[in-house]
Amino acid sequence: MTRAQLATVKIVAVLALAAAPFLLSPFSITLLNYVGIYSLVAIGLVLLTGIVGIISFGQAAFIGIAAYATAWVSAINGQSPWLGLILAIVLTCTVAAVLGLATLRLQGHFLSLSTIAWGLSIGFLFGNIDGLGGFNGLSNIPPISIGSYALSEGWQIYYLIWAFVVVVLILLHNLLNSRLGRAMRTMRGGKTLVESLGVSAYWVNLTAFVIAAFLAALSGWLYAHLSRFISPTPFEPLAGIEYLMMAMIGGATSLLGGIVGAAVIIFLKNAVQDYLPMIAKGASGQLEIVVFASIFILFLQRARQGIVPFLSRFLPQPEPERPEPAPPLALRRQPAPGEVLLQVEGAERRFGGLIAVNKVSFEVRAGEILGLIGPNGAGKSTMFNLLTGALACNSGKIVFAGRNIERLSQAKIARAGIARTFQHVKLRPRMTLLDNVLLGTYSRTKAGLISGAFRLERQEEASARAEAMRQLERIGLGDNPFELAGNLPLGNQRLLEIARALAADPLLLVLDEPAAGLRRNEKQKLAELLANLRREHVTILLVEHDMEFVMNLVDRIVVMDFGTKLCEGDPAAIRNDARVQEAYLGSTV
Repeated sequence: MTRAQLATVKIVAVLALAAAPFLLSPFSITLLNYVGIYSLVAIGLVLLTGIVGIISFGQAAFIGIAAYATAWVSAINGQSPWLGLILAIVLTCTVAAVLGLATLRLQGHFLSLSTIAWGLSIGFLFGNIDGLGGFNGLSNIPPISIGSYALSEGWQIYYLIWAFVVVVLILLHNLLNSRLGRAMRTMRGGKTLVESLGVSAYWVNLTAFVIAAFLAALSGWLYAHLSRFISPTPFEPLAGIEYLMMAMIGGATSLLGGIVGAAVIIFLKNAVQDYLPMIAKGASGQLEIVVFASIFILFLQRARQGIVPFLSRFLPQPEPERPEPAPPLALRRQPAPGEVLLQVEGAERRFGGLIAVNKVSFEVRAGEILGLIGPNGAGKSTMFNLLTGALACNSGKIVFAGRNIERLSQAKIARAGIARTFQHVKLRPRMTLLDNVLLGTYSRTKAGLISGAFRLERQEEASARAEAMRQLERIGLGDNPFELAGNLPLGNQRLLEIARALAADPLLLVLDEPAAGLRRNEKQKLAELLANLRREHVTILLVEHDMEFVMNLVDRIVVMDFGTKLCEGDPAAIRNDARVQEAYLGSTV
């Protein structure tokens, strides 16, 4: 599908939305109004759960905060609903930020359970605050007015609701294709990769959490002024589960999935309520839950990724455009060749009674390739993790570019100029080669939430895309930058990791067993790339257990065995060292 064809499809969709009030019954428009309102919540959950990976059952509570805030302003105090919108957004996002700061450091099911806990608490609070109507609710909420024009009819507020939905789709689409959005799309699968790129996983999680709460606030404001009555019941955790179901059924990784999921649930619920009493008289209320559970299970069986991703496999995809030449990103000031760049002094790491790294010292000079080798269990990977911040030293000192880094986080060390690869390849397989390498430019770019959503960073983004393309061509993978990373063989995946690291313009490139699992020809290709990088004066620390791979490639070698530094020297001296032969072969013969 060409860009012109895609634009035509979008225009037709917008025209169909605009024409709906003239073609459908008032009841159908009411249903579409609720689809739009719930779509905002579901889109927020697509971002939060499907993309970032935080499962929240508490979004209904945020809708309730906004609905009660605007009801208090307009119904109780007689002020404009637009003032209610301001209070709804400020109050909801503030509560979300506080809850996020308190709970987002939790992991796995503990985080999900915490959303149920505060969802129950907030929902119970609504019915127990004096002046908010208690459990009987608040009525006589005025309609939204634009000037003197009141949006009191369903078809009138319809355009406002769907204008919000369209604008949110556009802004979030822009955001997800920006610097911050790529960081969000990388969150699923663990934070180790994210932190190694210079990204604070915690703040990315918090940002997504507040954005989802902001969308829930919009939904709550619209809900209050559409229904004109609110009570605590619609804002309890059971409703939060329903919103999560909308996101999952529509497609938890697709923004459009939020709309499709909301539409499916709303229209199915209406159909079940219409027809189920005819089948099961007197017990339809209980059976409604059973029917929805059965439908949900069916969707999980037949379209586990959701309706939109399932259908998109059969539809033509838009043709991506190769990055155009653009002004280069700013470069780091590289140290002079031979200058000590990294200095490790007496580094020690213990795991209980086991000493994995025992008082190890060495240094890396600018422009060289230093090999850190040793047999399996020698402590190489632990040493690697100490250098990159994945683990903290129990004692000792690590100085990088004149700065002590032994107590810094992975993200801060990455921003300081150390880029790494992983022993077990860490890519995002459903992202393209270009997007995977673009992740490496995070620490070299500045665009944030607002500039990403409103596309104010076009020049910086163009420069980042051009840089990523240059790195793909540098490693020999520039022919098809829009191939999915998961489709590459292992050897090319390792090259792609190196391209991502190079995109950060590092002072030091640290490679964790890059030859592991590679065939002979793949090792040769990797060795050629590393030799070319040395000729370009890229400083490399190579952690490896394959001695033959290392010997003809590095300038110096540090050998570890049982957590200690065994010896250090040039490749010829290391090859002939009896201690090294014994460590690798168990004998000096």
